[in-house]
Amino acid sequence: MSIEDRAKAVAKNIEGKAQETLGNLTGDPDDKIEGQAKQDQAAAMHVKEDIKDTAKNIVDRA
Repeated sequence: MSIEDRAKAVAKNIEGKAQETLGNLTGDPDDKIEGQAKQDQAAAMHVKEDIKDTAKNIVDRA
């Protein structure tokens, strides 16, 4: 597990939530959509790290 990659994913998620909230407050649909996209990207980054962790655990057991 790469703690740096996990931290980047968390930061991306926070950035996306903030941008989405800003879009909701200002009524800017572009900010809202971009914020949601950043959150989706962060989720994908977490899945990638989960897969890497699972693969490492399988290799370590062998």
